[in-house]
Amino acid sequence: MKPVIICGGVGSKMWPESRQKSPKHFLPLLNGKSLFELGWETLRKKFSAEEIFLQTNAQQAEIAMSLVPEILRENVFIEPEMRNQGPATGFAAAQLVKRGFGDEPFILVQADVLREPGEKFLDMIGEMDKLAKINDKYITGGFVPETIVRGVDYLVKGELVSSETGVKIYEVADYIDRSEEEKIKEYLGTDKLLLHANHTAMTPNNLLKMYQKYKAEWCGPLVNIAGEGDVVAEYAKMPKAGIEEVTKQVYKNGEALVVELPFKWIDFGTWESLANYQDSVGSYKFEGMEVEAKGNYVRSKKYVALIGVEDLVVVETDDAILVMKKDQSGKVGQVVDKLKEEEKINLL
Repeated sequence: MKPVIICGGVGSKMWPESRQKSPKHFLPLLNGKSLFELGWETLRKKFSAEEIFLQTNAQQAEIAMSLVPEILRENVFIEPEMRNQGPATGFAAAQLVKRGFGDEPFILVQADVLREPGEKFLDMIGEMDKLAKINDKYITGGFVPETIVRGVDYLVKGELVSSETGVKIYEVADYIDRSEEEKIKEYLGTDKLLLHANHTAMTPNNLLKMYQKYKAEWCGPLVNIAGEGDVVAEYAKMPKAGIEEVTKQVYKNGEALVVELPFKWIDFGTWESLANYQDSVGSYKFEGMEVEAKGNYVRSKKYVALIGVEDLVVVETDDAILVMKKDQSGKVGQVVDKLKEEEKINLL
């Protein structure tokens, strides 16, 4: 198995700390370490540095290598431009084929989430590796949701395929688009519904065959990239779209397996989600003062005094301060959009 850590984007809902030059997954959010560093440390318990690959853009590649000096530069795949998850996933496969790993399974590892405990994640990788070597099905991950989470898609569990080492892997019985809320509600609470959490795994050659079947306009350029084709020119030929352009059909046609994640999958999408996590594990420390105040979350190098306020988030950097109610965390992206409109480039 070849792990490919994939990262891009900024994480605008965690502005003002998360910026183009310091994306969310590189911020020291947890005990002085970033999600990227924690993910790397977990993978290193099973894989050597030579076996781990990184895919990102040129700017973020430099940040990653500064945080983790043992990353091998020759193991870094640089995306020429952002063309969404479909082309990006294929690009990872093409780069592995180019390096002679076309028939060895790979897994895409998102850099912006926390997986606890990490040992269970490694167990899952081992089971996905075994399955990817003996069949050509697309393998992904999901977990049982307690409530409806909007903005993501869902899978319905079919027959149990494997449960070795406690890792349960199922056939995909159905795919539910995020827009089909009534159908999601029908399955919610039945233990059949899984919230889709991307963990693409299969051999690179099988992924390219899948693309050839369902998205030939991606496959052609990717095959050229895997050969001697010009990476920039070929990558630009692929239409921008999510991998769902392919996987929706794969799920419906019984060509996919889904692993029920054996670990806790924690997505820090907002300051509220980070605050809730740190409260739950007792890692939040506030060095300032609260007077008749409670439930607040502060990130500042200055001494902060809070009086008579509840459930606020206060985040300070050298050039900006964010103050909001915790339950408004999802609106921070609107601030970033406004800064773009006003061309305040120094704050982005």
